[in-house]
Amino acid sequence: MAKIEGFRIKNFRALKDVTLGRLWNQQQAGTLTPMTAVIGKNGVGKSTLFDAFGFLADALKSGVEEACDSRGRGGFERIRAQGQNKPIEFEVYYKEDGNARPITYEISIDIDSSGRPYVLKERLRQRRKGQKHGWPFSFLVLNSGKGVVWRGDQEGRQINEEHGDFDLLSLMESIKSGETKEESKETDVVELDDMRKLGIATLGSLKQHPRISAFRKFIEGWYLSYFTPDAARSLPLAGPQKHLNIHGDNLGNVVQFMEREHPKRFQSILNRIAEKIPGINKIDTEKTNDGRLLLRFNDRGFKDPFYSQQMSDGTLKVFAYFLLLEDPTPPPFLCIEEPENGLYHKLLESLAEEFREHATGRKGGSQVFITTHQPYLVDALEPTEVWILEKDSDGYSVIRRASDDAIVKNMVAEGLPLGGLWYSDYLDAR
Repeated sequence: MAKIEGFRIKNFRALKDVTLGRLWNQQQAGTLTPMTAVIGKNGVGKSTLFDAFGFLADALKSGVEEACDSRGRGGFERIRAQGQNKPIEFEVYYKEDGNARPITYEISIDIDSSGRPYVLKERLRQRRKGQKHGWPFSFLVLNSGKGVVWRGDQEGRQINEEHGDFDLLSLMESIKSGETKEESKETDVVELDDMRKLGIATLGSLKQHPRISAFRKFIEGWYLSYFTPDAARSLPLAGPQKHLNIHGDNLGNVVQFMEREHPKRFQSILNRIAEKIPGINKIDTEKTNDGRLLLRFNDRGFKDPFYSQQMSDGTLKVFAYFLLLEDPTPPPFLCIEEPENGLYHKLLESLAEEFREHATGRKGGSQVFITTHQPYLVDALEPTEVWILEKDSDGYSVIRRASDDAIVKNMVAEGLPLGGLWYSDYLDAR
C-alpha cells in the first residue's frame, strides 16, 4: 500500500510554510508514521491542514478553480495566506510500496491576469535505482500547462531549477525539432488545453506513464471523512455499494454489500460494536415499499428494532468507523477530522488503537491521519505519531513532532500517558 512519507504546504490560509515528515531534500527528518494525529488548540489550523488534503484531491478531480470555490472555501484569494502574494504550493513525498523509490509531486497554483486560479507549475521527481544522494530525476515538468514528460518507469532528467539555468521552452523546441541528442525517445512535449486542470489528471490516464498513473490513482483513492450523523440517517435508494462515501449517507447500502459479500467480516464488526456499545446484537437493513433502505439496530433488551433515525450520533459514528476499517479494499489514505465528536470519552483510547491496528496491522491497511483536541484519544498514541500545531508570533501556524521534545519522550517512556502530558501543558503552553 502506498504511503505518504512527507507533506509540505505553503501559503494555504494560516499554513504559510508547514512540513510534516520527510521530503526528498530533507532526508534527516523522520517519515510520517502509519498512524498520525495532529493536536492543538482551537483556531491554530487543524481544520485547514485537513482541508489541504481535501483541496489537493478536489483539484485532481475537478481542477484548481473549482477546488478553490468548493466546500465553502470562497475562492483563491480567500484561501491564499493573508498578506502573501506568492503561489499556493503543495509537495507530496510518497512511496508506492515499501521497497519502491520515493516520488515527489510538487504543484504551484497562482491567479492569472483575469483573477482566475491556474496551475503555475507541476513537477514529478524520483531518484534512479541505486541513487542515494543528489537531485532526483524529473519525469514531469510543466509550466502553465506546457512542458515535457518522460515515459516509462526509469527515464527522466536531473533539473536543478535553483541554479536558474534551466530553460523549459528551449528544451521543448529542441525535442520538437529532433535536435537534442541527450533526450531519449521516451520524451514527449506536452501542451494541455486547460491550465486549470492538473497535468497528472490527463497524463495519469495513459499507460505510457505508469508512475504518473500510480500517483493519480493514489490521490483518487484518498478518503477524507466529512461524515455527519444526520446524513447517515437519510433514506437512500436500496442497492449494495462497496464503499462508504465521504458524508456517510450510503451507510445502509454498504451494510447491504457487506451482508451479502463479506458476512464473516460484517459479523466481526457487529462483535466489536457490541464490545464498545453494549446491547446492540444485530444490525441489518429493511427495504421499504418505495425502494428505499432503512438501517436498523436490534437491542437485545427490546423486541422491536430501532432505526438509524432513532440512534445516537455516537453509535452511528462508531459503526461508520468500523465499516471503514473493515473495508475489503481500503483506501490508501484515510483522513478524519476530530473523530471524538459525539463519542463517550472512554471509547476514544480503544478507537485510537483500532485505527493504529488497521494502519500497521494487516497488509493493505490505510495510512490514517486524524486531527483531534481530545487528550483521551492521544493517551493511546506514541510521541512519534503526534504533531503539535500552534500559532507563531506572526499569526501563521507552525508544527512540531512530540518526539522532538526529549523531556516528553522520556516521560512517556517512563509510563506517563501522552494525552495526560498534553492536558498538563507539557506539549503546548496555555
